[in-house]
Amino acid sequence: MSGERKKVEIAGITVEWDLDEGKNLWAGSPALSMWIGSTVAGMMSSVQRMVGTERFNLSLQSGGRDSIRDDWAVIERAPTFEEGFAALGAIAAAAGWGRWHIAALDRAAREARFRVVNSWEGMYQNALGVCWGSSMLAGKFAGYCGKLFGVNCWAEQTSFIARGEAYDEFVVRPSETTIEEQLEALFESSKATSADLAVALAKLRQEVEERQQVETELREKLALIHRQEEAMRAMSTPIITIWDGVLTLPVVGSLDSGRASSMMEQLLAEIVRSRSRFAILDLTGVDMVDTATADHLLKIMRAVELLGARCVVTGIRPGVAQTMVSLGVDLASISTLRNLQEGLKACMRWIEKERVKRD
Repeated sequence: MSGERKKVEIAGITVEWDLDEGKNLWAGSPALSMWIGSTVAGMMSSVQRMVGTERFNLSLQSGGRDSIRDDWAVIERAPTFEEGFAALGAIAAAAGWGRWHIAALDRAAREARFRVVNSWEGMYQNALGVCWGSSMLAGKFAGYCGKLFGVNCWAEQTSFIARGEAYDEFVVRPSETTIEEQLEALFESSKATSADLAVALAKLRQEVEERQQVETELREKLALIHRQEEAMRAMSTPIITIWDGVLTLPVVGSLDSGRASSMMEQLLAEIVRSRSRFAILDLTGVDMVDTATADHLLKIMRAVELLGARCVVTGIRPGVAQTMVSLGVDLASISTLRNLQEGLKACMRWIEKERVKRD
């Protein structure tokens, strides 16, 4: 019948079926009913085969502990833990989780013992003929005691329906080791399963991809730095053609071996490329020189002349001239002029003389 909805009150909870939408609602939240001996058994056995029994149990216990928020809301509404647990147990029984009760509770010793008759975990394992333990229930009881005692707790199962016993029983005590730490220890041990290895491989692939991305970014940054350095070198070594066959290289600031080597390399390459006959080394921007700077300048001048070009030095300041003399720098074979304009004029005269001789 269209629009048909069924409601019933069970253990203080409104259970509703919306047949048109295919929903079962418990207290307004969607719920699910499954056949324990077939559907649940098939689902759980598939997961166990994939990850192994120990990891399977730890994961279920972790899931049980993490699922107690709504459970605890029921418990804390009651005056005592025992009364709240009884109310929750009624709901659990109505939902097919078995009949729960507290066998013992010692707040001073922070220890509790729970029993579950007809637990769904015990029943599906009976159907499969295995005994893996009721780990999700264990996680829930450990979570309740963690809230009650205010410490991390661990549940140890001491009786098993899957072994033919009358109930599942759990002893809960404080524990210094968390479920997450046990999972991590299991992953690092030889008990790791193929699923663990798959996770490790996926993590490794992710790390490799991240490392490759970082390397790509570093290469791009290094390339940018290299381009910036090249641009800075070009700016610091501006070789200018100021006349046909005449180059000028303005030198500004200090001159170390690296910069001198770069200047020489670029100047010599440009002389060869342009077939220039003259290179003016303009020192107007040099305020002071030392022995190393003077030696670098002389090497540049001699290298120019070894290519068959004539080197002209212009713009030597008085302080620089005094220093070079005191350092014993021999500039006798080098043409030196007052400024760049005079240097260019001299080069133009020499070019004209060479033209006249050829004619």
